[in-house]
Amino acid sequence: MNKLIIILVTACAFAQAPYKLLKTEKVGGPGGFDYVFADSVGRRLYIPRSGTPARINVFNLDTLAPVGEIPNVSARGAAVDPKSHHGFASSKPVVMWDTNTLKVIKTIDVEGNPDGILFDAFNQRVYILSHRAPNATVINSVDGTVVGTIDLEGAPEQMVTDGKGHLWVDIEDKANVAAVDAKTMKVTAHYPLGDKNGTPAGLAFDPKTRVLFVACRQPAPGVMVMMNADTGKVITTLPLDGSSDGAVFNAKTKEAFSSAGNGTLTIIKESAADKFTVEQTVKTMTGAKTLTLDDKTGHVLLIAAEYAAPTTPPQPGARGGGRGPMVPDSFSILVVGK
Repeated sequence: MNKLIIILVTACAFAQAPYKLLKTEKVGGPGGFDYVFADSVGRRLYIPRSGTPARINVFNLDTLAPVGEIPNVSARGAAVDPKSHHGFASSKPVVMWDTNTLKVIKTIDVEGNPDGILFDAFNQRVYILSHRAPNATVINSVDGTVVGTIDLEGAPEQMVTDGKGHLWVDIEDKANVAAVDAKTMKVTAHYPLGDKNGTPAGLAFDPKTRVLFVACRQPAPGVMVMMNADTGKVITTLPLDGSSDGAVFNAKTKEAFSSAGNGTLTIIKESAADKFTVEQTVKTMTGAKTLTLDDKTGHVLLIAAEYAAPTTPPQPGARGGGRGPMVPDSFSILVVGK
């Protein structure tokens, strides 16, 4: 009996253990970076790197060992269709590759300025987001043909899907979330975030409770707005530790994660469709502002690098806070988990 009690107590303690930074893997390499994408099915991690040479670095999702690269691609993000085994980069032109061989299949001409990207399994389409028109270009992930564009009436940041024909995207410059019909490729509604909340960046979704998690940069340092995906009703808001640049939701643990460039990861627990609490804030690494979720392990992966002190005084409003050059070979992959 005593052994059973000890085992149960130990199991409960493990289940309630806080998240922590499990691993920091310095993989190095020159060039800037933006989004990171975990292919949980194919067990690969895709990280587009800008600069010279531009490429998409590909790593083993379990070990973080490099497995190859897709050369000569200047992209902001990547997405994968696990059924067709096709990968796509939000580049101009969009690059499509075979995920088994990493060989480029074709390039796809698009307008706008490709930035965010999403694959939707509902009808096997990839959405390339752009802050200027067209705001979204829709591509058939089987053959790489462009099937249409969507006017989102603003600058999109992150898009999510319920896998049943409904999409949502947060509109950064309009402080709202656009609801999109995947069949008609039309916006069906714009959900305002409220007078006090603005500059949405990260967006995550709980398909069971139909709750959107909208990570906003305003009011500073940031807030998470929980919103009903079907009605647009704001349920509540909670503070974030920093200015968000990405969000993901783990459906198994009912937790939303928001990453900030100040080196923190805010974790929000959903105990019911109308009950949310800030569960934990994890220290990551300064500049680790984008993230991705490995659905299999529950690990959250972030990317960052070290920077030297600025050689000249920073100017007001300068990008990156007037930081100096990247420290050589300091680019790192961070893994957060239990």
